[in-house]
Amino acid sequence: MPENPTATKYTWDAMPKEQVTEQLSRRLITGDKMMLAHVYLKKGCIVPLHQHENEQITYILEGALRFWIGSEDAEPIVVGVGEVLHIPGNVPHKAEALEDTLDVDIFSPPRQDWLDKSDDYLRQK
Repeated sequence: MPENPTATKYTWDAMPKEQVTEQLSRRLITGDKMMLAHVYLKKGCIVPLHQHENEQITYILEGALRFWIGSEDAEPIVVGVGEVLHIPGNVPHKAEALEDTLDVDIFSPPRQDWLDKSDDYLRQK
C-alpha cells in the first residue's frame, strides 16, 4: 500500500462541460484505469453505430435511451431511469435519446478518443 495514498474529490458542476454537438455534451472524470462521464443528450440525439475496445456501463439518471446492440438491425433495447446497460468491449452499438437524457457512462480503460477529441463518429453532422 502506498505510504501517502491520494484521493481526489470532484463536483460535477465544477467539471468543464464539453459541447460535442448541438445535441450532445459531456463532463469527464478520468482515473488511471477507468473513466466516468456525465453525458447530456437532447431528445432525438443519435449516437451513430460504433465500437471501441473499452468496456462500457451506462446508467440512466434522467430520460431514456434506445440502444441497438450488434447492428442497426438488432432488436432495440430501451434503458430508462434507474436502469443500467453493460456493453462489452468491441461490440458495435448505436443509441437514440427518446427524451432529454442524462446518463453516467463508465469506461475501462478510459476512452482515449474522448480525451484527445478524435471521436469523429460523434462529431459528424
